[in-house]
Formats: sequence, structure tokens, C-alpha cells
Amino acid sequence: MSAKKTDVLRNWLIVVAAMFILSPIVFFITSSKMEELSNQQKIENRTQVLSTTATFFLGLAVMIHAYVVAKRAQALQESAISQRLDAERIAAQKSNEIAIKNVHLAEERLMTERFMAAITTLGHQSVATRTGAIYALERIAQDSPQQYWIIMEILTAFVRENAAGKPQNEQIQQTARIATDIQAALSVIARRDAQKDQPNQKIDLRYADMSGADLHKANLQQADLRGANLCQANLQGANLCEANLDGAKLCGSILYEANLQSTNLTDANLCGANLNCAQAYGANLRSANLTGATLRGANLQRANLYKANLQWSNLKAANLQEAKLFLANLQGAKLGKANLQGTGLIGANLQQANLNGANLQQANLNAAKLQHTEVFFANLSEASLRETDLCGANLMGSNLQMAILYEANLCGANLMGANLNMTNLSHVKLEGAILTGAKNLKLHQITLTEGDLKNRLPENVQSPGDRTLIS
Repeated sequence: MSAKKTDVLRNWLIVVAAMFILSPIVFFITSSKMEELSNQQKIENRTQVLSTTATFFLGLAVMIHAYVVAKRAQALQESAISQRLDAERIAAQKSNEIAIKNVHLAEERLMTERFMAAITTLGHQSVATRTGAIYALERIAQDSPQQYWIIMEILTAFVRENAAGKPQNEQIQQTARIATDIQAALSVIARRDAQKDQPNQKIDLRYADMSGADLHKANLQQADLRGANLCQANLQGANLCEANLDGAKLCGSILYEANLQSTNLTDANLCGANLNCAQAYGANLRSANLTGATLRGANLQRANLYKANLQWSNLKAANLQEAKLFLANLQGAKLGKANLQGTGLIGANLQQANLNGANLQQANLNAAKLQHTEVFFANLSEASLRETDLCGANLMGSNLQMAILYEANLCGANLMGANLNMTNLSHVKLEGAILTGAKNLKLHQITLTEGDLKNRLPENVQSPGDRTLIS
């Protein structure tokens, strides 16, 4: 029964109930007027009233029963409708799930077809066809997360196999132009979404010949580039953080503002490379060749440059704080205003280097070679220069306060205006050294030195006499 019919029954019940309530009143009024009637009429009237009241009661009972039945029917109908709607919804949901599954299967099938077609054309003889296949694989990698890393491995293998290092002379390698398809593959690898890389997996480009490649702002974080040829490559702003470039060739490459934090560059050849403003904090450059390289403003804090060759390199304003430069070759290097605070330079070769204005506070220069080195106004306070060779070095205006120069060679060195406050000059060779205008130099410091100092001491320091001190 519909809700409309149920409402009609409810209205009728209300009317009957009202009539039932009013019936005693009618009965009372009727009874009050029965006093004037005869006994027969009174009996007939009372019978009629009782009959009418009974009829009302019966009608009320019928209406209540009908209302209850109607409400039950309505409830059953609503339940049936709800069940039907639920069944329809479940059926629609299952249908949608099947449709979505079919769509996914179709997409996977299409993706597989596209993938196989691209792989097939990757071995085509035409460079243009191979290049198109590479970009098709890139699109598949973007659309299919499941295929992403597989495609990266395919592209890196393509580069390794088709750009393997060839035995040719240095000049040919530096002038060679990279193939179009190789550059395309490298561009796809360089701009990949590294967040999708598989855990414990790395981009593998070992021993690949990528000379002259454009890898500007490339993402090669943690990449395996051991023995790779990147001569003349453009790696400006590239991310090589924690990458492995052991033995890699980077002659003449551009690494301006590149991220080389914790990068392994052991035995790498960076001859003539541009590393200006590069971030190489904690990088490993052990035995690396940086001859003629430019590292102006580069951050090499705590980097390992043990036995590295930095001959004639430019390190102006570079940060080498606490770096390890033991036995490094810095002959002729430009280190003006460089920060070498706390740097280890034991046995390093700094002959003819320029350290003007450099900060060498607390640096360790024991047994280092600084013959004829320019060290104008450098800060060498608290530095250790035991057995250091500073023969002919120019230390004019430098701060050597509390520095240790035990057994150092300062023959012919220029110490004009240098601050020698509390400097340890024990057994220092000062023969021919110029100490005119030296600051805070005391007589007891001179008495511990070796050499003829006649007419070369500051005016406020008396000469100990014509003698060879502690010869």
C-alpha cells in the first residue's frame, strides 16, 4: 500500500476518534431530552444511541486494523525497495569493477605493446628511429610505474653498449661529438623522477663514453660512473651527490655549481675542469688530477685531497676548512683569500703558490714545501709549521701569532710587518731573512734561532751580536 493511502487512513482514524470522543456528549444531550418522551420512545432512542456507539466502535476498530495493516504493508514495501536498490547498487558496483579491471587490462596490454614496439625499434639502424624509441620509452616510464625502473636499466644499458670507451687519443676524445641517440638517452635519464628509483638500485653508467654530453642540471645522485668518460661534458648544476666517479675522466668538463657532496672522485682526471662554486663537502678526491682546474669559491670543506694534483689550479676564495691535503701538489696554485682553517697540509707542495690573505689558522703545514710562496697578510695564527720549508717565501704582514715553526727553514724569507707574538722559532733557520718591522718579536725568540741576523732585526730588538746561533 502506498504512503498516500496510509495517510488517508490516518486521517479517517482521526475523524472517527473525534466522533468517538463527541459521542458521550451527544448521548448526554439526547438523554437530557428523553425526559419528555414516553417509555417506548426512550427505549427506542437508547437502543439507537447504543447501536450508533457500537457502530462507531466497530468502525474505529476496523480503521485501526486497516491502519496497522497499511503501515505493515508500507514497511514491507519500503524494505523491498531498499533491497532492490541495494541489489542494483551492488550489481552496478560489480559491473563498474569489472569495467575498470577490463580497462586496466586493456591499458596494460596496450602499454606492453608500446613497450615491445619501442624496444624493437631501439635497435633500428636509423638514428632518428632510435631517438624516437627512446622518447617513447620515457613516456611509458611516466605512464607506468611498474615499467619505470626497467626502462631506466634499458636506457643505461643502451648508453653503456653504444657509448663504450674506445681506445683513442686524448685529442680525438675531447673533440668528438656525442651521438644524437646517446644524448637523448642521457637526457631522459638525467630528468627522471629519482623518487621512483628502486631501493638499493643505482643508475649504472660505468665506463660509458659520454664526452661532450649535455648533462646540465642532471640528476645523477648516487649514480655509478666509475671509469666513465665525461671529458668536455656540461655538468653545470648537476646533482652528483654520493655518486661514484672513481677513475672517471672529466678533463675540461663544466661542473659549475655542481653538487659533489660526499662524491667519490678517487683517481679522477679533472684536468682543466671548471668547478667554480661547486659544493664538494666531504668529497673524496684522493689522488685526483686537478691540474689547471678552476675552483673559485668552491666548497671543499672536509674533502679528502690526499696526494691530489692541484698544480696551477685556481682556488681563490675556496673553502678548504678541515680538508685533507696531505702530500698534495699545489705548486703554483692560487689560494688567495681561501679558507684553510684547520686544514691538513702535511708534506704538501705549495712552491710558488699564492696564499695572499688566506686563512691558515690552526692549519697543519708540517714538512710542507712553501719555497718562494706568496703569503701576504695571511692568517697563520696557531698554525703548525714544523720543518716546513719557507725559503724565499714572502710572509709580509702575515699573522704568525702562537704559530709553531720548529726547525722550519725561513732563509731569505720576507717577514716584514709580520706578527710574531709568542711564535715558536726554536731551531728556525733565519739566515738572510728580513724581519724589519716585525711585530711582537722578542729577544728570547731570536736566541733560539739559527743564522746571521745582523742588520735584519726590527729596531726595537737588539742584535745578539755577530755569531751563528745554535749552529
